[in-house]
Amino acid sequence: MTTQTTKPRRNRRSAKAAGARFERAIADYLATHVDDRIDRRVKTGAKDRGDIAGLRHMGERLVVECKDVTRWSPGTWLAEAEIERGNDDALAGLVVAKRRGVGDPGQQVVMLTVADLVALLTGERSEGSDQ
Repeated sequence: MTTQTTKPRRNRRSAKAAGARFERAIADYLATHVDDRIDRRVKTGAKDRGDIAGLRHMGERLVVECKDVTRWSPGTWLAEAEIERGNDDALAGLVVAKRRGVGDPGQQVVMLTVADLVALLTGERSEGSDQ
């Protein structure tokens, strides 16, 4: 007879702690491999500007929204990143999502819209690329 072990369900506190650990891991990875001034962003209330501060491309700020959740919702996350991009007057908004069972921060998934990809590639936002 085999016994099945179940993980305890996440509650709000454990989910927030997991999210904070994920944000820290991503910020530390980016600080090590890109720029040592990158860090977790201090929460600023209603006008959220993303989870990671100090990330730039071509001299322009980038917004990074980190997600460590069991159910993926890319459309919702990309819309959130776009709002935060606007709040920060940033070039582009990116979502970094945790892959289940993958601990290495460098192996997580990055999502962005095509408009944000074009902004990253060209260094500027095109007319009509704001949502």
